[in-house]
Amino acid sequence: MASEWTFEIDGEACSASVHGAGPTALVLGPGAGGTRRTAFLVRVAEAIAAGGRAAVLFNFPYSEARRGRPDPAPKLVRTVATVAGLVRERLAPRTLVLGGKSMGGRMASMAAAEAVACDGLAFFGYPLHPPGQEDKLRDAHLPAIAAPMLFLQGTRDAFARFDLIEAVVARLGPRATLCRLEGVDHSFGVLKRSGRTPAQVEAELLAALFEWVGRIETKG
Repeated sequence: MASEWTFEIDGEACSASVHGAGPTALVLGPGAGGTRRTAFLVRVAEAIAAGGRAAVLFNFPYSEARRGRPDPAPKLVRTVATVAGLVRERLAPRTLVLGGKSMGGRMASMAAAEAVACDGLAFFGYPLHPPGQEDKLRDAHLPAIAAPMLFLQGTRDAFARFDLIEAVVARLGPRATLCRLEGVDHSFGVLKRSGRTPAQVEAELLAALFEWVGRIETKG
């Protein structure tokens, strides 16, 4: 059973849920159209908790208020920074990983580029560019991040043409790891003709996540 926190961003109420406990905490933000109750994120959080770690899911102010349009990026980044601070204060993890689904992961990366401390960043479908607009890459801030980064990316992701995300990860060097999820889209779905199920994709994704987190914990 997850416990819940409340906090404020610029006078607006927000909430977070804490799943599990342990010396490592993963703080995961939702995608632009999601919330901390998005089924995919909850399943990931429960798997993290089952592995003896803590997962903290949170809402951005606009999703808490059920507004359709995301808040401006600086406000989203402040939200990530605030939740990271609360996690350090209340859970005191030895290892802190920031990240999230799509936009949630990108905002975590922007927070880390602005010196919000973390031991790693996990991106569940990094939104490298808007669909069909491969010339508008969202990678300029990534070289400023010193922490290890994990990109969990599907080869059918309309928000990250795979050859482009491969090139970005290559430029980032050894601190970046790319997990290739064959035939997987931005929502981590697969075509029926692939012969795989969404549950199998999630199992592959989680195995890659836990292997990477284990390496960070060992280094710490």
